[in-house]
Amino acid sequence: MSTPEPGESQATDSQDRMVEAIEAAEGPQLATRIMLVTDAWEPQVNGVVRTLANTIHELRAMGCEVEVVSPADGYKTVPLITYSEIRLALGAREDVEDRFLSFAPDAVHIATEGTLGWDARAVCLKHKFPFTTSYHTQYPEYVNARFKWIPLWAGYRFMHAFHDKSGRVMVATPTMMELLNAHGFKNIAPWSRGVDVEMFHPSKRGVDGGIFKDLPKPVFVYVGRVSVEKNIEAFLKLDLPGSKVIVGEGPARAELMEKYPEAHFPGTKTGDELARHYADADVFVFPSFTDTFGLVILEAAATGTPVAAFVAPGPKDILPGTGAGVVDMDLKKACLEALKLNRADARALAERYSWRACAEEFRRNLEPLPRPEKKKFWKRLAEARARARERRRIAREQREARKAARG
Repeated sequence: MSTPEPGESQATDSQDRMVEAIEAAEGPQLATRIMLVTDAWEPQVNGVVRTLANTIHELRAMGCEVEVVSPADGYKTVPLITYSEIRLALGAREDVEDRFLSFAPDAVHIATEGTLGWDARAVCLKHKFPFTTSYHTQYPEYVNARFKWIPLWAGYRFMHAFHDKSGRVMVATPTMMELLNAHGFKNIAPWSRGVDVEMFHPSKRGVDGGIFKDLPKPVFVYVGRVSVEKNIEAFLKLDLPGSKVIVGEGPARAELMEKYPEAHFPGTKTGDELARHYADADVFVFPSFTDTFGLVILEAAATGTPVAAFVAPGPKDILPGTGAGVVDMDLKKACLEALKLNRADARALAERYSWRACAEEFRRNLEPLPRPEKKKFWKRLAEARARARERRRIAREQREARKAARG
């Protein structure tokens, strides 16, 4: 190894400080190599998956490299209790670590609190690498709705355990930021949502007489998972004129079909067919109290369909003052008032949101290592891995030598 000439070390330090000063003047560094870990992924159909998929699409369009770690990557999986569409990966930590080391990301984002999320969290903590998380679901409320004997405080203790080491916890609305602040969460950052205003478009309304041409009008539609935490029965119980339609699948569907035979349950719809179900509705009804945003609100609005909802996180952040919907603790009143709204105002609301803006906000929220630190980090890690490989080689040779001596 060569010995630095006198003054060489000081010159290098001076150059490093100059680089850091230039980078500071240029503004915050944005990650270009992003590792995103999620337990919710395709072929699941839900707002979390649509948000992540569209964000990743926009990030790649911006020139970012995104490494997605999901249950679809060949891991052994088991279904999540009460939400069988989500598969939890088992025994994946070693592979997650290998992928982290080989991809060498600028930033790591952990989107969900499932087994892959915990594995990625452990890997980042082991290597002292910063990471961010996002809060997509009101998990404590969701669990309490399914299992009344599990108190809310237990759910929030679990969420604190997961998110408290995160550099930033991304949430979708001001209401959710206030809620998490009240529960003692730190480093909360806004991350809004977007909508495909070409896919979900008013021109889809009334095609060939409309999806609901044979149903009594007006038509009130819900789209989403059919499960108890979505509070769909609060909608189905209402004495409303016309027809009620529940689009989606879930564990409560069979029970609700039997209990409310006058309602219509066409199942899950996607793509253009889903857009037509939104567009041909007269009112979109969102009865949930446990969502953090409600991406379906924007999808319905993009087709021109006004929204009726309870005063809850998501609706109360998106709708008041827009003319695109009504929020009220009397859901029947909200539904009837929404019938009077101008569909053009609903469309105008959706046009304020874009997936590009969503992706840009996400990228700004990431916690990448500064360039000089990044270089040092991966250099130290490469050296540590080389030493570990050498130790394993020596141990293997020693085992082989002992075996040969015995034989």
